[in-house]
Amino acid sequence: MRIAIFTNNYLPNPYGVSTSVEGFRHALSAMGHTVYIFAPQWGDEVIEGEENIYRYPSVKVPTKIEASMVVPYSSKMNKIITELDFDIIHAQHPNLLGTVASKWALKKDVPLVFTWHSLYDRYAHYISFVPEKLSGKWAMKNAAGFAMDCDEIIIPTASIAKIIKSAGVEHNRISVVSSGVDENFFANPNGKKIREKYNIADDCVVLGTLSRLTEEKNIIFLTETIAEILQKNTNIIFVCAGEGDLKDEIKEIFKDKDVSRQVIFTGKVAREDVKHYLDANDIFVYASTSETQGTIVTENMYTGKSIVAVGENGVGDLIEDGVNGISVPEEKDIFIKGIQKLIDDRQLQKKIGRNAYKIAREKYTTTVCTKNLVDVYQKAIEYHKTK
Repeated sequence: MRIAIFTNNYLPNPYGVSTSVEGFRHALSAMGHTVYIFAPQWGDEVIEGEENIYRYPSVKVPTKIEASMVVPYSSKMNKIITELDFDIIHAQHPNLLGTVASKWALKKDVPLVFTWHSLYDRYAHYISFVPEKLSGKWAMKNAAGFAMDCDEIIIPTASIAKIIKSAGVEHNRISVVSSGVDENFFANPNGKKIREKYNIADDCVVLGTLSRLTEEKNIIFLTETIAEILQKNTNIIFVCAGEGDLKDEIKEIFKDKDVSRQVIFTGKVAREDVKHYLDANDIFVYASTSETQGTIVTENMYTGKSIVAVGENGVGDLIEDGVNGISVPEEKDIFIKGIQKLIDDRQLQKKIGRNAYKIAREKYTTTVCTKNLVDVYQKAIEYHKTK
């Protein structure tokens, strides 16, 4: 099968969509499919030697996080795409290169598949010159309109179906395909070297998160929760991995609670080091309510470590409370109790980690998830023939 993937986010951009696309690219190629990636140039970097990866021009944009916005037109790209044959086109976004994907699917008369990766209204705060409520509503409506024209919609977890239906998706050509964990990339994690890097004693319990330090990740709520945990447990270290515009505010919260000495800020973590940071934790903590899946959650499961997370939307689908994690509502006291429970009960902590390890390998590897993706492609091809 010849597959064209159009994405506004791709490596070396470090975010979740990039991870998803790259994982599927490798797995699809290993299965014998030919994959073409159409993505933006990332900043000013000159990226060469990428087989079947084609870059549109992009411009840096003044947002709260490092970002480049693709310019969705290129005569060079038009010429390249004209000369290529595709069996299916897969859009990762409902705008910019998503619009380009839709145009080429129509022109080449091939099926269009769309992955609904994000709760787009939760990212409206990045558009500072438009009222957040208005831009959020428009973003969801725009995505629904795009999805209605697609042959198949992919959602990473089942609970998102209700959300996209309420946004305006009226058909039922919706399939669940999670983004898998790359088994080779996540092999042999070494958390010990991270603990040694930051001089963390072996008998310390490490709480950790790895996230953008931004509003949509609910990072202030998480910080306030962890601060109280640290006040009650002097043998706990919190490793806060990531960057974002709320980092200074987070530092102030820890300072006000007089627990700064128990907090380590790592800054931006290289993709190849993610597995080591996850493995360094005893308990992973996560409070985001904006996830359609939360790939960091399945990656943490794959390393075999316990997790306490706010169980809303996609994250709630991944965590079975008390089995492969502790799932809590967005209530500080309950979140604190969940974390404290695992701090106090090391046997439960390890049991949950073992269960997570097993489930991740059964359901959330790139091998398993890519087989599901190919099934969706076949469904889209069959449906497209009937149009």
